[in-house]
Amino acid sequence: MDRPTDDYGARPPDPARLDPGVLGALLARHGWRRRSGAAGRYARWTPPDGSGGTSLLVPHDRRFPDSAELLAEALAALERSAAPSAREVLVGLAVPSDEVRWEREVPDGGPGSAYWVAQERLRAAARALLTAGALGSYSRAGYYGARHQRRAEGFLGEVLVGPVPVGRHLAAFVPVRAGRGVVAGLQRALHAARDATDYQRATGGMEAFDAAVGLGVCHELVQALIALVRDAEGVRITIAWSPEAGAPAGFAARPEPVEFSPGDLPALHQAAQRYVRAEPSLPVRVTGTVVRLRRERPDGPGSVRLRVITGADVGQVRAALAAEDYRIAGHAHLAGLPIRVSGRLESRGGFRRITGGRDVTPVQVDPADRDRLLKALREESGGGGFDEGDAACDGAPADA
Repeated sequence: MDRPTDDYGARPPDPARLDPGVLGALLARHGWRRRSGAAGRYARWTPPDGSGGTSLLVPHDRRFPDSAELLAEALAALERSAAPSAREVLVGLAVPSDEVRWEREVPDGGPGSAYWVAQERLRAAARALLTAGALGSYSRAGYYGARHQRRAEGFLGEVLVGPVPVGRHLAAFVPVRAGRGVVAGLQRALHAARDATDYQRATGGMEAFDAAVGLGVCHELVQALIALVRDAEGVRITIAWSPEAGAPAGFAARPEPVEFSPGDLPALHQAAQRYVRAEPSLPVRVTGTVVRLRRERPDGPGSVRLRVITGADVGQVRAALAAEDYRIAGHAHLAGLPIRVSGRLESRGGFRRITGGRDVTPVQVDPADRDRLLKALREESGGGGFDEGDAACDGAPADA
């Protein structure tokens, strides 16, 4: 979500293929005003600020011979326009996207640095909310921790984001191809969180938050909402579907905005804590490459850090091992081989730790894969996984 809307990486569509209805829908969405035009042939659109700047002639359809010419002129005018909304319309045309918009009510006044803080806070909270939507599209859980984070980061890399005027407004453009399921799930989860919050405030019960997990509500989503509302008078989140793709099945064509206020914070805080407490640890059998070893005594138990290949939806885990399993892991590390280890992936700490590690076995790989793994280990650790000061113990390095 660090890509600005100027980085949409595609030229505007071919005027000969552009649907005038899609262009008109995007203009209306972004505040352009429709004025009079030749009845049944075209409409004139003016910028949302009401200035006397560029106006566009957009045909109603492609039946008339000058339709392609009018569309080409409209696209050229949008390229030249200084109106921020013109850039957003071009993004919607070049990259068919669902839009997520945040409106955060913050007090007026304060030094310029306060605006910068508000902008960063809004951007960070919006990123967290989209991440939560992505996590909910991969699986259902009340608390994800580090699970699926690499996949979610890949999704966020596809998202285009506009500027953040004084920390009040932000728009994100999620390409339909990469994120339609995420945005649809986020829409469902936001309404479920709103309903669960209303239920808690009316009855004091948290049961609705438990049921909302099945609709995509989770610790990460609730925490993002807390960050949006904190130090603000309220927040409104609006989702608009790509005019080209239309609304997904089962969703309204124009979804209702979802709003949260400071009065919702106690319920949201309780839900966030409840989700962390309730999420159980998971039995796993993880395959990964050893990137770190550590133990107190040469003949005692120790811990290893693994870069996960399969078996858990996290990037790295730390596993506590008995002396013999630690020795096997150390030899596998020296040989450039992955290992398999069984245990329980603990929710405490974000699912980054395996307790009860046992049954450690090296995994044989073909020479090409072994060379690739060794190269990756050297790049990650700066020298094959050894740090200065490591001493060999039973053939394995000790991470002091």
